[in-house]
Amino acid sequence: MESKKLAALLSSLVSELLVLVLLLFPSDSYSSNSHGILFPIIRHYLSSQELATSLSLFPISKKRKRAQLREAGSEPTHEDRDLERGSRLGELSRVAPNPDSFKTTFRMRSSTFEWLSGLLEPLLECRDPIGTPINLSSELRLGIGLFRLATGSSYTEIAGRFGVTESVTRFCAKQLCRVLCTNFRFWIAFPTSTELELVSKDIEGLTGLPNCCGVIDCTRFNIVKRNDCKLASDDEVQDDSIAVQIVVDSSSRILSIVAGFRGDKNDSRILKSTTLCHDIEGRRLLNATPVIVNGVAIDQYLIGDGGYPLLPWLMVPFVDVVPGSCEEKFNAANNLMHVFVLRTIASLKNWGVLNKPVEEEFKTAVAFIGACSILHNVLLMREDDSALIDVEDYSLYDQGSQFYKDAMTEENLTEKKASDTRRALATRVTEFS
Repeated sequence: MESKKLAALLSSLVSELLVLVLLLFPSDSYSSNSHGILFPIIRHYLSSQELATSLSLFPISKKRKRAQLREAGSEPTHEDRDLERGSRLGELSRVAPNPDSFKTTFRMRSSTFEWLSGLLEPLLECRDPIGTPINLSSELRLGIGLFRLATGSSYTEIAGRFGVTESVTRFCAKQLCRVLCTNFRFWIAFPTSTELELVSKDIEGLTGLPNCCGVIDCTRFNIVKRNDCKLASDDEVQDDSIAVQIVVDSSSRILSIVAGFRGDKNDSRILKSTTLCHDIEGRRLLNATPVIVNGVAIDQYLIGDGGYPLLPWLMVPFVDVVPGSCEEKFNAANNLMHVFVLRTIASLKNWGVLNKPVEEEFKTAVAFIGACSILHNVLLMREDDSALIDVEDYSLYDQGSQFYKDAMTEENLTEKKASDTRRALATRVTEFS
């Protein structure tokens, strides 16, 4: 028997004996001072024991425990925070026995896990499968979902590790993705005009390219074909990969992401079908006042690789450049920017569920990509070094320019304004270097 319940039982027995004493020897039948003092003490003891017994038999909820740590309106102390941390992480000690193991188990620091758990708690606990409540704390729900994303382990393995059923692990993983992609999509949002100024300044300080607002690229994530897999297109041919378009800044923060295209579509076709492209061409994005470079008005623009067309708002490398020329230096600046997006792609594929073929139906695989992308930005925001990985050769992740380049000549794709903009930028980069 648990010590708490044993103490409650003994307390109850003592109380019953004292009640029996009161019944056998009523206090008003005794006039001695000793009895006059004794019986009020017994009554007080009974009332306090009744309260103590009630509290010991019914465990206090975790939220009430936190509330009792401090008086209402007072600031939490370091001890309070330590106790809350223990409360949040205690249930996961079997899976992640110490804070250092959180990085490999959940792909984030323990402090980030605590923060995320507190933020998502009401959303993770508010909905269970109809008719089958799973009765798990928000920490365990988050831990199960993150473990699936971080390690890519099968649902059977996760169920064994966390001591739950396989159906529960599926629910928790999908619920986490649903909560992140539905309620926290704002963590991936194209910057405002003011924010874009800061993005541009950072890029110009690194490359000499003025008014640049990010770098764009596409990547593919493999999936395992399933009979119930429905692609985003009506075409009959089913592909075994998902194409994802990403825009990032110089810190590898994701500014825009679009997932759900068939993997055999090239980068240019994907771009032209996105809302991002339509908003830019409709002047709803990248519409700030241009800067003047060598007499040419330079509007805000993105950097892309050779898999994209040259557009007034999309600068791609020159072809067949002369060594030592300004065109070659522009290409070097373009390549430097391209590393930032390749590093983001590499970091996304470092999530265990994405670094191998995703064994899920198509929509769930897309949700996994979205959830990992949101968590990527969350980790960067919290300066959690779990977000990014460093590899020796980022070109291994450069799928767009190697396999999906348009087989059209530059002249057929180039508008005069775009060409003039790129040459002016090439001159500026030469001056910068």
